[in-house]
Amino acid sequence: MFVLIFINIQILIDSKEVLANVLFSLETWKTSLVPSLFPMLIIADVLIAYGFVELVGELFKPLMNYLFKASGTSAFIFIMSMISGFPSSAKYIKELYQNNLIDKHEASKALTFCHFSNPLFLLGTVSLLLGSNQIGLLILLCHYLGNFIVGFIFRNYYPTTEKSKTIDFKKAILNMHNKRISNKQNFIQIITNSLVNGIDTLLLILGIIITFSIITTILNINNYYSGILEITQGIKYLSLSNFSLELKAIIATLMISFGGFSIHMQVTSILSDIKVKYEPFFIARILHAIISSFLVLIVCNTF
Repeated sequence: MFVLIFINIQILIDSKEVLANVLFSLETWKTSLVPSLFPMLIIADVLIAYGFVELVGELFKPLMNYLFKASGTSAFIFIMSMISGFPSSAKYIKELYQNNLIDKHEASKALTFCHFSNPLFLLGTVSLLLGSNQIGLLILLCHYLGNFIVGFIFRNYYPTTEKSKTIDFKKAILNMHNKRISNKQNFIQIITNSLVNGIDTLLLILGIIITFSIITTILNINNYYSGILEITQGIKYLSLSNFSLELKAIIATLMISFGGFSIHMQVTSILSDIKVKYEPFFIARILHAIISSFLVLIVCNTF
């Protein structure tokens, strides 16, 4: 009660600054997350309902087995997460788990390396704030490569029992067909449910982003350290610093790959129903932050 009363008083005292940061967070959510994430959430739900997961799972099974010792089904989470960005991986994991396509162990493993920042956010918002399209592209490549390396590090964490060295196209098509005809919902029902779920997820993300924005304002974290809590705020303050562009790129990559505790809360909130372990995800994000930022350092010093 004391903490809540204190927060309420601080919001009233710093109302102007709180409002400015909340509006900034709302604008970022509206211009970056909604246009890129919302359509992908809808598309993913439809693809899951019509058997695309079964198709991709069979086609990518040998590759996922070889690289990450993961099930072919994880390929759907991996690919869709690369396109749409976090915390969509948590949403896809939850959907596949609820559809009995993966178990808790597979969900926990997929969460460690299927965690990508939205490419439009990196190439748009981050590039704009740091004032360089080349730096935005560099961060994207190192961030993505870092996730591949993390997946390889975690390959022996709950290794899959699936073994396949060849691709069976006929089986892939048959699996997709069987899933499609077994679905009892019609297309309108699938779209309607997808819209409701997508809106709920986006509003949850918005609420958490604004909450962390208010916390950073109350704690008076008006520098890039706020990126530990919320990425966008951290990069905004980082862009205003006197650091070299190289150092800004390294710190920004560190923030983005770790995700900030705002993203961590979004992921755990989405997955709260299925009780996926948080500790492996947290360790993976620390490794991801170190590896990706180190890759940026190497590239900057080399070229």
